[in-house]
Parts: sequence; C-alpha cells; structure tokens
Amino acid sequence: MLKNQELHDFLCEKNKELTAQWYETLDKSVGGVYGSNNPEAIERLKQQNYEFHMRFCSMFDTEEIECLENFQDWIMRVSKDEGHLSTPLAAILKEFFRTQLQYVNLIKEFAAMHKDISSEQLDLWKQAVILKTNEIILEFTVQHTAAAERRLNAQKEMIVEMSAPVILLTKEMGLLPLIGEIDTYRARIMFEKVLKQCHDASIERLFIDLSGVPIIDTMVAHQIFQLIDGLKIIGVKTALSGISPDIAQTAVQLGINFGEIEIYNTLTQAIKLQGLKVQRLQA
Repeated sequence: MLKNQELHDFLCEKNKELTAQWYETLDKSVGGVYGSNNPEAIERLKQQNYEFHMRFCSMFDTEEIECLENFQDWIMRVSKDEGHLSTPLAAILKEFFRTQLQYVNLIKEFAAMHKDISSEQLDLWKQAVILKTNEIILEFTVQHTAAAERRLNAQKEMIVEMSAPVILLTKEMGLLPLIGEIDTYRARIMFEKVLKQCHDASIERLFIDLSGVPIIDTMVAHQIFQLIDGLKIIGVKTALSGISPDIAQTAVQLGINFGEIEIYNTLTQAIKLQGLKVQRLQA
C-alpha cells in the first residue's frame, strides 16, 4: 500500500508534463478535435486530457471499483462534445492507447528509481493500467457511439423536415413537393410532420408531387398511401401528380385503390385545372 501511495504521488506530479508531452506528439493531421487551430478548442482539449490524468492516477490511491466510477462524468462529457463527435472514433482510440503507453513507461521509470520493487509488483501495476484503460476505452466507445447515433438521427430528422415542407398555395391549399430518394425512415418522419403541418395551417386540399422521386419500394409506397389516409381522417383531400411508371407499377402490385384521389400527369396540370375550377366557382 505504501508503494501504491508513492506511485500515486509520482504520477500526479507528472500530470501536466503528460498532457504537454501528449499534445506535442499528437498527430494533428487526423483533423477533428485534434486538428483545431482555435486556441480555445486547444485549451479545452488539453484540459480534458489533464482531467483524465488527475482521475486515472487516483486508481493507485482508491479501491479499484471506484476508478471507473470516477471516470463516468468525464466520459459522458467528452464522448458527446461536438469536437470529439466530429473526430473519427479510430483516431480517438489511438490516443487512448498512446496514453496507456505513457503510464506503462512512467511505471517502469518509477520502478527503476526504487530497486526494492519486484518484477511481480511491476507486472501487477502494468496489468492494472492496461485493464483500467481498456475499461475506460470500452465505456467511452459505447457512449461515443450512442451520442453519434443521436446526433445523426437529429440531423436526419432535420433534413427530412426540411425536405418535406408543406408550401401554402392559398389559405386552403398546400403543396408537398417530394424530391430525391425516400427511405422508410424519411417516410415515417414525413408522415408525422405533414399531418401536423396540414392541421396547423388548416389546409383543406394538398397536392403531393412525386415527379422528383425516381423510385420507391413497396414499404415506402404503402406509407405514402397511409399518409393520404391519415390526411383524409383530418379532413384534407389529396391530389397526386408526377407519378412515374415505376411508382405506378409498385402501387398496382400493392393493390392500392386510388379511389377518390385525384391524379394528374404533372404538377402544372394539377394547379392549372384547380385554378380553372376556382375561376368557374367565382364566376
């Protein structure tokens, strides 16, 4: 225990030196948080590294179970900060292993200064460093991956929301121009957003233009027609335009009954004919 305390004190004295050495030898070409030229970002990165060392050296002064607990807050903060989320995980893990090597070398240095330390004790310390850093790496990887997935889903939802806007043509009529590939995720989010937008805007008729959609699979086609059913329930009549032969074939294979849905060859035709109807009613 006495040697553990001495090693703890020795390592703590090296914390600032470890951070300086680590940043000086850092491969900044990988980009992300490591390649930043922003002084504030660099200082924050160094502070995060220094905090790591402050927590890690405490493993030689506390019960082993407390070591990972001491890192939970650090892991949660660092794994989901914007800088690390913008950095390849492989590059981050490389730095963990470089830090692991720093400690192994420091323990060797400490043992060389104390001739009474046995090779068995040295091996135990090195093994403890490897085991604990591996635990930290594993937990960091789990939290970083989860944070990256949440970030990606938020970005995807924002893109979907922006790519499926309901445009008001009049107070009662709206247009939903669909462009690009529609996957199952986008179709699901679109279903939720479009219903809400139509309800909030009190739209009575919605034109859904599919001319910008190259192809859809059966699942997505089914969800689009579920959207039409959902719109009908909240009192919105729909009209389709720009249906390609591939989409038409998919709809037929699904056995979809277009029923009362108005269908137009092009969006221009749909709006033009709707305009003629309005003019006649006003006359």
